[in-house]
Formats: sequence, C-alpha cells, structure tokens
Amino acid sequence: MLNNNSGIKTRKLDWPMIYALIGLCVMGFFTILSAVSGTKEMVSIMRTHIIALPVAISAFVFGWLFNYQIYAEHYKKLYAFVIFLLVAVLAFGIVARGSHSWFRFGGFSFQPAELCRIALIVITAAFLAARPRQIKSFKTLAIFGAFILPVFALIMMQPDFSSIVVTAPALLILLFVAGVNIYYFVLIIAFVLMAGIFPILWTYIGLYPEVLDNSVILGWVNSLSFDIIPCLIFSGVILALFIIGWFMLKYFRIFVPFSLTMVLAFSMVAGFFGGYFVNKHIKSYQRKRIEAFLAPTADPKGASYNVLQAQIAMGSGGVLGKGFFSGTQSRLGFVPERHTDFILAILGEERGLIGTLFVLGLYILILWRIVFIAQNSSDLFGYLLCVGIFAIFFVYMAFNFGMLIGIVPVAGIPLPFISYGGSNLVSSMWAMGLVEGVYFRRLSLI
Repeated sequence: MLNNNSGIKTRKLDWPMIYALIGLCVMGFFTILSAVSGTKEMVSIMRTHIIALPVAISAFVFGWLFNYQIYAEHYKKLYAFVIFLLVAVLAFGIVARGSHSWFRFGGFSFQPAELCRIALIVITAAFLAARPRQIKSFKTLAIFGAFILPVFALIMMQPDFSSIVVTAPALLILLFVAGVNIYYFVLIIAFVLMAGIFPILWTYIGLYPEVLDNSVILGWVNSLSFDIIPCLIFSGVILALFIIGWFMLKYFRIFVPFSLTMVLAFSMVAGFFGGYFVNKHIKSYQRKRIEAFLAPTADPKGASYNVLQAQIAMGSGGVLGKGFFSGTQSRLGFVPERHTDFILAILGEERGLIGTLFVLGLYILILWRIVFIAQNSSDLFGYLLCVGIFAIFFVYMAFNFGMLIGIVPVAGIPLPFISYGGSNLVSSMWAMGLVEGVYFRRLSLI
C-alpha cells in the first residue's frame, strides 16, 4: 500500500496534477471574468481574484516544500490554532450572507472555515497515524470525537452548514480507510444519517402535509411536547431494530446481541436530537434550499428560482456553448450568484457540454493523481493525508455537479479553482501543495 516505488522516476513534482491545476485556474479566471463582466462589482471582484492567485501559489509552494511530516508531530498545536481562529471570528468577525464567519482586513475578507476544512483533514490524518493499532478501540474513537465536535460546534454557531456538509463526509471516508471498527463506523453513520434526514423530513412534511393523511394527525404531531417526543422516537427505534434483529436471526442465522441493539438505538436517537438542533437553527434561506430540492417545480419564482435558472443556463449552452462573454442567461442577470455558487452553470452555458466535461476530466485527473500519490507515500501519515484531501475534493466535485442535475440540494459549496473566493482558492492550493509534498518525499527526500 505504501512506498511502492519500483519504476517511479524521482521527480520532485507530479506534473500531471500541476497541468490539471493550471487548466482549472485558467478556466476559472475567464469564467469568473465573463460572469461578472458588465456588473458594478466587476473591478473589485477581479482585483481580489488577481491578488488571491499569487497568494494561492505561495500556499501551494509552502505546502509542497514544508515537510508535511512536521504536522504529525505538532497536530495538537494546529488544532489549537483552528479553535483560536473559529473563536476569534465569532468574537471579531463580520456578518456576511447571514453568517458570522468572515474577517475583514481593509478591502479584503478572509473566511477561516475554508482553511479549517483542510486543517481538520491534516489533524485527523495525524491523529489516526499516531494510533495505527488503537484505531479499532472505542476509546480512540471517543477521543477523536472530543477533538472534532468542538470544531463543528463553533462552525455551527456562525452558522456555516456548508463547511459541515463538506467536511463531515470527508472525515467519515478517512475514518473508514484508516480501519475504524466497522460497528463503531455504523454507529457514526446512523447518527449522521438521522441528524441529516430530520431537517429534510420536517421540511418535506411542511411541503406535503397530506403524507400524514389528515390534519388531526398533523396537529397532534405538532402539539407533542419535547418530553414525549424522545420517548416515542426511542421506542420506535428499539421496536424497529428488534424486528430487524429477529428477521436476521430467522432468515440469515445472524444473532445481534441486545447490548449492540441498544447502543445503536441510542446513537440513532442522539442523531435525531442532533437533527432537531440543526432544524431549529436553520436559516430561512437554507430552508428554502431544502424546499427547492424536494419540490423543484413547486415555487419556480421563489425557492426554486436559482436552481431552475442555473439549469436553463447550462442546458442552453448545448454541446459547444455560446462562447465566453456570450451567455445570455448570465449576462442578463437571470442566474444568481453566478460567479460563486452557480459558476458551473455559467461554464456550461458558455463552453457547453464539451467545456463542462473538460473541467470534470481535470478534476478526475487530480483525484486519480492523489490516489496514485497516496499509494506511493513513504509513511502512514502521508497516505492518510492524501486520502482525506481526496475525500474532501471528491465531495466538492460531487456536490457542485450533483446540485445542477438536482440530485443534491444547493449548499453554497464553491467549486475549487473555478468559483470566485480567495479563501477557498488559497486553502485548496495549500491542500494540493500538501499532496505534492507527500509526492516529493515518497523516496524520503528532504
């Protein structure tokens, strides 16, 4: 798995990845320029992006040349720095787009959560690499949870749900690859699924109250006190798990111990309350995004407007596209947030299916090179670091492409190297630099 160096040239950079990064950054620059051309924000947006590019390149060089193995020795200090940043932004940051998650320095802004996403990958990889034999123990997993939950809690306080949406799946993938006990992994998945499903389910019931059959039942559910709900949920979960356990014993001869059933039940109920907390703190615009995902045609001029206009823009590009600066949907202002959240729609309209597939191909090339570098890393930490970065960029790609075809809700997640956003560009380039650092030291080069 690690340090498989036979037949590999002693190059100091992985050039296929470098070429893919250059291609994405060039496509991103011209797509952003086209998206904001003719708007009153054009000068400030392009000025910020042009300034962010050399900073991002510097972050890449730093990640490449700075020995990544040092993070394995000092990940606790990096963790303390992450906590400091997230506390500081709550205390001294500014509110933008409904979130208290930005620092303002003169005419520039910085979002620390972007940097913290990558830092959490580094911290988790270092934590797991330091405990290769203890990873299957519950104690190790509990310590990991004690590390991660405060970070997530601080991010939720901003609130910045998109950071949670991106980071949580990446950390789960990293835990799975590291070899966490499969039963504990199932418990985590059960918690995450319950926490994620609850806000979606509650929104769905609000959109389609007829699913509860009649208003009497709906009124009864809404009138339940907070003391009764946990009892009902826990009882329902226990009953469902016992039915599943009986089914598995009767038909597959698989015995599920009572203690495991109870722990799983408690995990699911904890997930329910996590989802209840998320549901209570969701902003109105975030609720609208869920509604647009569940009923894309129900409110075409309201909740679903953004997604529908983005899909119209992308579809109108056809195979070859309309050409740069020629996208009618974008230039007439029909596509909102066209230089950030919906940049892929602008790319599709102006460069067509061919251009969109080209960008997708560059992302797939980067992901493939990360896997290659992980397989040839010289140590476990380097391997896990690459796995975590692969996971987070896979989530970025999956959400952005999935959002436009309607299989995932809009989550305000940027498309790295293509979307406008200096904080994301710098942190993403740092992540790529870390991967190149693993490649650079695959033969123990210092």
